[in-house]
Amino acid sequence: MPNPTTKFPLANYDRLCFLKNIITNPNIIVGDFTYYDDFEDVMNFEKNVKYHFDFVGDKLIIGKFCMIASDVTFIMNGANHLTDAISTYPFAIFGDGWEGAMEGREYPRKGNITIGNDVWIGYNATIMAGVTIGDGAIIATNATVVKDVPPYTIVGGNPAREIKTRFDEATIEKLLKLKWWDKPLAWITANVQALTGNDLDSVK
Repeated sequence: MPNPTTKFPLANYDRLCFLKNIITNPNIIVGDFTYYDDFEDVMNFEKNVKYHFDFVGDKLIIGKFCMIASDVTFIMNGANHLTDAISTYPFAIFGDGWEGAMEGREYPRKGNITIGNDVWIGYNATIMAGVTIGDGAIIATNATVVKDVPPYTIVGGNPAREIKTRFDEATIEKLLKLKWWDKPLAWITANVQALTGNDLDSVK
């Protein structure tokens, strides 16, 4: 079975990595076997987590067994400006008499970005601050996700809208109860053929 601590699980190929093993930012948390594939350099991943300032303290949390394509971008809370004020301009950051502009006010914070398990995020998709993407969801190429995505739902477009669910409600409920990604590796290895099929009853 593959080793989850390996940086580059494909022999002689360094543009796909198990993401957890290259992350340096403690506010980016990634589960085992989640991979990132980049056309140029996997170190681009953290560069694509935009406006992620330490003083804001928000987190990007990604579950296990996710698939993240090249040029996926995460827009964190540091990008936010005032929207209910006369001006959206960030006067305070420039000082020189403007440093008090935000006294008694705060920039809007929408919370962490949370990606579930077994989520596929397609090329050039953008995920906005505060969004939660449920287990088993699929985010289409070029989608801009501005609101939560339910488990096992496919979304696409800008802003992203539901295209369809992957399974009926009863099957989704069973899959969420199964939580196959939390099973021991030996169990997953024994069931890989069943997991790539569509007969839930064949999963033992």
